[in-house]
Amino acid sequence: MNLKITHILFLLLLVSLPIKAQQSWSLDECINYAVSHNLELNNQAYTVASSKETHKQAIRNLLPSINGSADYVIRYGRSTDPNNNNIIDTDFFSNNYGLNSSIDIFRGFQRVNTIKATKYIYKAVQEDAQQQKYLLAFRVMSAFYDIRFYQGLLEITKEQVSISDTNYAFVKKQLELGLIAQADMYEAESVLLTDKLAVTQAENQLAAAKLNLIQEMNLEGVSTIDLKTDVLDIQENLVETTKTDSVYTKAQAFLPSIKSGQLRVKAAEKEVAIARGGLYPSISLFAGYGTGYYETNIDDISREIISFKNQIRDNASRSVGVSMSIPISNKWSGRSQVKQQKIALQQAENNLKIQEQELYKLIQQLVQEKSALEIENLQSIQKLKAQELSFSIAQKKYEKEMISAVELYQAKVLYTTAKNENLQVQIRLKVNQSTLAFYQGLPVFTIN
Repeated sequence: MNLKITHILFLLLLVSLPIKAQQSWSLDECINYAVSHNLELNNQAYTVASSKETHKQAIRNLLPSINGSADYVIRYGRSTDPNNNNIIDTDFFSNNYGLNSSIDIFRGFQRVNTIKATKYIYKAVQEDAQQQKYLLAFRVMSAFYDIRFYQGLLEITKEQVSISDTNYAFVKKQLELGLIAQADMYEAESVLLTDKLAVTQAENQLAAAKLNLIQEMNLEGVSTIDLKTDVLDIQENLVETTKTDSVYTKAQAFLPSIKSGQLRVKAAEKEVAIARGGLYPSISLFAGYGTGYYETNIDDISREIISFKNQIRDNASRSVGVSMSIPISNKWSGRSQVKQQKIALQQAENNLKIQEQELYKLIQQLVQEKSALEIENLQSIQKLKAQELSFSIAQKKYEKEMISAVELYQAKVLYTTAKNENLQVQIRLKVNQSTLAFYQGLPVFTIN
């Protein structure tokens, strides 16, 4: 008895616990989640970090290089005494230490130009990473509005099922009263089943669209996603102007892909300067210190091996000097490198022109599409109103047995098609307006 009471209390406790509702996502939330969980963007972040370190090392290369050395050598048999260069047959060991340093005084400004080139590349890689974020945001936005479309399509198909179900019930009642033939009922049933199939197809399309968004977001552990309900706002004056040149000028000023191309051109210019620097003489300052301990170093008086401390002190050698290297002929490789870098510069400039050309064409298409979609939207609204009125009249005629079920179905198909077309045009116009607004520099979506 006590066990049953315990089970009942446990069940009551579970029922009383608050049930966590599934999260509803806005467009900005979807985009920011996708950006923070995208593995490709992680690779971009690693590339940025690597480029940053390359730039830092280019700066550190201005510092002098310092290297130390030490060895412990045991010689056997016939060998050269490192202390006096005599040939001996005695086994012995030696211990040497050295410290060397050098610094470039002049190298055709290669170090300075390398710092500038790596800085431009570092900034270009940052712009590339930002561009990838924008591309991901657009993919998420496209998937987001695909869901909105199929949600609207599902509502339309369900509405048609409701109408067909009402007509079917009406026909069934008429058949029971003996006012119509059995064939009319079969027609009404066929229409109802066709509309139910359309609902199933719309549900499957909606599920596929949700899966696409989930995958773009890299959202794990879920099989569906709910979006926040809001009104599909089609704004006539979302962008300041629809002139291609004006939109292009604004996009060119901030778009990461264009800025990356411009920075890579500057980096290529510095690479040419670096290659030219290799044709100039290079001047370096160096200094060194060395000493050693040798088992063969014997005191002339005591005939004992001189102590380690004294040998290290007495065997010390110091050097300081300046070296110059003049490139006279190295199989023409220096000038060939300059030519190669000039070609790379021309290629970078051409790549920038390609980017600018593609951007201009894209904006051209968006502007033209906007004008066309605005006209289509007005016409689809007018068509929808006309088909809605036509279907309403057909419905009343059908109830008065003035038209057949086939004629009613045809009117309903035209009405449904008009609603689908209007919904599709509105979604496309919304995406178009958002994209143009982005290229105008307006805050279409927020990326944290």
